[in-house]
Amino acid sequence: MANSPDTEKKSKNRKSQGPSVLKVMQSVAAGALGVQSNKRQEEDFGSHSPLPYIIGGLLFTALFIGTLVLVVNIVLSGQ
Repeated sequence: MANSPDTEKKSKNRKSQGPSVLKVMQSVAAGALGVQSNKRQEEDFGSHSPLPYIIGGLLFTALFIGTLVLVVNIVLSGQ
C-alpha cells in the first residue's frame, strides 16, 4: 500500500515541527536513568534542533537537585 499525499505531508510536518513535549520528557528521563533504547536515541539525534533536549535536561537537573535539597532539609530538620 502506498501512502497518500496527505499522509506524507502530515509526516513531513511532524518532523519539521520537532519533537513533542511528552517525547522530550520521556527521552530526558530515559537518558537520565540510562535506559534509553538505541532506536529512540537515533530518533532524538535525528531531530533538527537539540535545543528542546538541552532545555529539558537542564529543567530535569534543576528539579532533581531541588528535590534532593528538599529531602535532605526535611531529614535534617527531624533530628
